[in-house]
Amino acid sequence: MKLYIARHAETTWNLAGRYQGRRESALSARGIQQGFALAEAFAHADPAPVRIIASPMQRTRATATFVAERLNVPLETDDALIEIAHGTWEGRLRDEIAANDPTRYTTWRERPAEVAFEEGESLADVAARWSRFRALLRIEAPTLLVTHDAIVRAALLDIAGRPLSDFWSIRVENAAYAIVEVEGPTWTLLDESVNAHLAGDRAETATQAL
Repeated sequence: MKLYIARHAETTWNLAGRYQGRRESALSARGIQQGFALAEAFAHADPAPVRIIASPMQRTRATATFVAERLNVPLETDDALIEIAHGTWEGRLRDEIAANDPTRYTTWRERPAEVAFEEGESLADVAARWSRFRALLRIEAPTLLVTHDAIVRAALLDIAGRPLSDFWSIRVENAAYAIVEVEGPTWTLLDESVNAHLAGDRAETATQAL
Protein backbone atom coordinates (compact mmCIF):
# COMPACT_ATOMS: atom_id res chain seq x y z
CA MET A 1 0.00 0.00 0.00
CA LYS A 2 1.33 3.44 -0.89
CA LEU A 3 1.90 6.24 1.61
CA TYR A 4 2.81 9.70 0.32
CA ILE A 5 4.43 12.26 2.64
CA ALA A 6 4.42 15.86 1.35
CA ARG A 7 5.74 19.14 2.69
CA HIS A 8 3.40 22.12 2.45
CA ALA A 9 3.71 24.60 -0.43
CA GLU A 10 5.84 27.75 -0.18
CA THR A 11 4.67 30.42 2.26
CA THR A 12 5.33 34.14 2.50
CA TRP A 13 7.57 33.46 5.51
CA ASN A 14 9.51 30.79 3.58
CA LEU A 15 10.11 33.43 0.96
CA ALA A 16 11.26 35.98 3.54
CA GLY A 17 13.58 33.56 5.36
CA ARG A 18 11.55 33.79 8.58
CA TYR A 19 11.20 30.92 11.09
CA GLN A 20 7.62 29.68 11.24
CA GLY A 21 7.37 26.80 13.68
CA ARG A 22 3.96 27.11 15.36
CA ARG A 23 3.29 30.55 13.87
CA GLU A 24 0.89 30.90 10.95
CA SER A 25 1.76 32.25 7.51
CA ALA A 26 -0.13 32.17 4.22
CA LEU A 27 0.91 30.50 0.99
CA SER A 28 2.85 32.73 -1.39
CA ALA A 29 1.79 33.24 -5.00
CA ARG A 30 4.23 30.50 -5.99
CA GLY A 31 2.91 28.33 -3.17
CA ILE A 32 -0.58 28.54 -4.64
CA GLN A 33 0.75 27.41 -8.00
CA GLN A 34 2.56 24.56 -6.24
CA GLY A 35 -0.71 23.55 -4.60
CA PHE A 36 -2.40 23.26 -7.98
CA ALA A 37 0.59 21.31 -9.34
CA LEU A 38 0.55 18.90 -6.38
CA ALA A 39 -3.17 18.30 -6.84
CA GLU A 40 -2.70 17.58 -10.53
CA ALA A 41 0.17 15.20 -9.77
CA PHE A 42 -1.96 13.16 -7.38
CA ALA A 43 -4.92 13.19 -9.77
CA HIS A 44 -2.68 11.20 -12.13
CA ALA A 45 -0.85 9.14 -9.49
CA ASP A 46 -1.09 5.36 -9.52
CA PRO A 47 -2.52 4.84 -7.04
CA ALA A 48 -4.08 8.17 -6.17
CA PRO A 49 -4.58 8.78 -2.45
CA VAL A 50 -8.06 8.16 -1.09
CA ARG A 51 -7.23 9.39 2.41
CA ILE A 52 -5.55 12.73 3.20
CA ILE A 53 -4.29 13.72 6.65
CA ALA A 54 -2.72 17.13 7.26
CA SER A 55 -1.21 19.11 10.07
CA PRO A 56 -3.89 21.52 11.32
CA MET A 57 -1.77 24.58 10.54
CA GLN A 58 -2.94 27.03 7.88
CA ARG A 59 -0.16 26.33 5.38
CA THR A 60 -0.60 22.54 5.49
CA ARG A 61 -4.38 22.64 5.38
CA ALA A 62 -4.27 25.07 2.45
CA THR A 63 -1.87 22.81 0.55
CA ALA A 64 -3.85 19.67 1.32
CA THR A 65 -7.12 21.34 0.30
CA PHE A 66 -5.91 21.67 -3.29
CA VAL A 67 -5.48 17.90 -3.44
CA ALA A 68 -8.59 17.04 -1.45
CA GLU A 69 -10.84 19.13 -3.67
CA ARG A 70 -9.24 17.86 -6.88
CA LEU A 71 -9.70 14.23 -5.79
CA ASN A 72 -12.97 14.75 -3.92
CA VAL A 73 -11.45 13.21 -0.80
CA PRO A 74 -12.25 14.36 2.78
CA LEU A 75 -9.46 16.22 4.57
CA GLU A 76 -8.50 15.01 8.04
CA THR A 77 -6.13 16.79 10.43
CA ASP A 78 -3.89 15.46 13.18
CA ASP A 79 -1.94 17.53 15.71
CA ALA A 80 0.91 14.98 15.65
CA LEU A 81 1.88 16.31 12.20
CA ILE A 82 2.40 19.90 13.39
CA GLU A 83 5.77 21.57 12.78
CA ILE A 84 8.63 21.54 15.29
CA ALA A 85 8.25 24.31 17.90
CA HIS A 86 11.17 26.66 17.25
CA GLY A 87 10.33 28.53 20.44
CA THR A 88 11.95 31.95 20.70
CA TRP A 89 13.13 31.77 17.08
CA GLU A 90 9.61 31.87 15.69
CA GLY A 91 8.71 34.95 13.70
CA ARG A 92 12.36 35.99 13.39
CA LEU A 93 14.54 36.11 10.27
CA ARG A 94 17.22 33.47 9.77
CA ASP A 95 19.97 36.10 9.39
CA GLU A 96 18.87 37.76 12.66
CA ILE A 97 19.06 34.42 14.47
CA ALA A 98 22.50 33.70 13.02
CA ALA A 99 23.71 37.07 14.33
CA ASN A 100 21.98 37.10 17.73
CA ASP A 101 21.98 33.41 18.72
CA PRO A 102 25.11 32.25 16.85
CA THR A 103 26.11 29.29 19.04
CA ARG A 104 22.70 27.63 18.92
CA TYR A 105 22.29 28.49 15.24
CA THR A 106 25.65 26.92 14.34
CA THR A 107 24.84 23.82 16.36
CA TRP A 108 21.42 23.58 14.67
CA ARG A 109 23.01 23.71 11.23
CA GLU A 110 25.88 21.33 12.06
CA ARG A 111 24.59 19.01 14.84
CA PRO A 112 20.81 19.46 14.84
CA ALA A 113 20.07 16.48 17.08
CA GLU A 114 21.84 18.28 19.94
CA VAL A 115 19.59 21.36 19.93
CA ALA A 116 16.63 21.95 22.23
CA PHE A 117 14.89 25.19 21.29
CA GLU A 118 14.22 27.65 24.11
CA GLU A 119 10.47 27.43 24.87
CA GLY A 120 10.26 24.88 22.04
CA GLU A 121 11.15 21.31 21.11
CA SER A 122 14.13 19.14 20.24
CA LEU A 123 14.37 16.75 17.31
CA ALA A 124 13.99 13.90 19.79
CA ASP A 125 10.60 15.40 20.73
CA VAL A 126 9.60 15.56 17.06
CA ALA A 127 10.79 12.00 16.39
CA ALA A 128 8.84 10.71 19.40
CA ARG A 129 5.72 12.51 18.22
CA TRP A 130 6.10 11.00 14.76
CA SER A 131 6.69 7.52 16.22
CA ARG A 132 3.48 7.71 18.24
CA PHE A 133 1.57 8.81 15.14
CA ARG A 134 3.10 6.03 13.01
CA ALA A 135 2.25 3.39 15.60
CA LEU A 136 -1.43 4.37 15.51
CA LEU A 137 -1.72 4.96 11.75
CA ARG A 138 -3.45 2.21 9.80
CA ILE A 139 -2.59 2.26 6.10
CA GLU A 140 -5.57 0.43 4.62
CA ALA A 141 -5.77 2.53 1.44
CA PRO A 142 -3.39 4.85 -0.45
CA THR A 143 -2.79 7.75 1.95
CA LEU A 144 -1.28 11.23 1.73
CA LEU A 145 0.20 13.08 4.71
CA VAL A 146 0.72 16.83 4.30
CA THR A 147 3.08 18.13 6.94
CA HIS A 148 6.19 20.26 7.59
CA ASP A 149 9.91 20.18 6.90
CA ALA A 150 11.04 18.83 10.27
CA ILE A 151 8.32 16.18 10.40
CA VAL A 152 9.10 14.99 6.87
CA ARG A 153 12.79 14.68 7.72
CA ALA A 154 12.15 12.89 11.02
CA ALA A 155 9.65 10.55 9.36
CA LEU A 156 11.94 9.59 6.49
CA LEU A 157 14.89 9.03 8.80
CA ASP A 158 12.71 6.78 10.95
CA ILE A 159 11.43 4.82 7.96
CA ALA A 160 14.95 4.43 6.56
CA GLY A 161 16.37 3.43 9.96
CA ARG A 162 18.81 6.35 10.02
CA PRO A 163 19.82 8.57 12.98
CA LEU A 164 18.57 12.10 13.65
CA SER A 165 22.13 13.33 13.07
CA ASP A 166 21.43 12.77 9.34
CA PHE A 167 18.59 15.33 9.53
CA TRP A 168 19.94 17.77 6.93
CA SER A 169 20.88 15.05 4.42
CA ILE A 170 17.20 14.31 3.65
CA ARG A 171 15.94 16.07 0.51
CA VAL A 172 12.79 18.05 1.29
CA GLU A 173 11.19 20.93 -0.59
CA ASN A 174 7.89 22.73 -0.76
CA ALA A 175 5.07 20.68 -2.33
CA ALA A 176 7.37 17.76 -3.15
CA TYR A 177 6.59 14.36 -1.67
CA ALA A 178 8.14 11.06 -0.63
CA ILE A 179 6.74 7.66 -1.58
CA VAL A 180 6.66 4.85 0.97
CA GLU A 181 5.52 1.26 0.46
CA VAL A 182 3.70 -0.13 3.50
CA GLU A 183 3.27 -3.88 3.85
CA GLY A 184 1.99 -4.65 7.33
CA PRO A 185 4.67 -3.60 9.81
CA THR A 186 7.27 -3.10 7.06
CA TRP A 187 7.68 0.42 5.68
CA THR A 188 10.06 0.92 2.74
CA LEU A 189 11.14 4.32 1.41
CA LEU A 190 10.87 4.19 -2.39
CA ASP A 191 11.50 7.82 -3.33
CA GLU A 192 12.69 10.56 -1.00
CA SER A 193 11.60 13.61 -3.00
CA VAL A 194 9.32 13.61 -6.05
CA ASN A 195 9.37 17.11 -7.54
CA ALA A 196 8.95 16.79 -11.34
CA HIS A 197 5.37 18.09 -11.10
CA LEU A 198 6.66 21.44 -9.84
CA ALA A 199 8.58 22.21 -13.05
CA GLY A 200 9.40 25.95 -12.96
CA ASP A 201 7.60 26.49 -9.66
CA ARG A 202 10.19 24.92 -7.38
CA ALA A 203 11.05 27.08 -4.35
CA GLU A 204 14.59 28.00 -3.34
CA THR A 205 14.89 26.18 -0.03
CA ALA A 206 18.52 27.27 0.53
CA THR A 207 17.34 30.72 1.58
CA GLN A 208 14.52 29.52 3.85
CA ALA A 209 14.63 29.54 7.65
CA LEU A 210 14.68 25.79 8.30
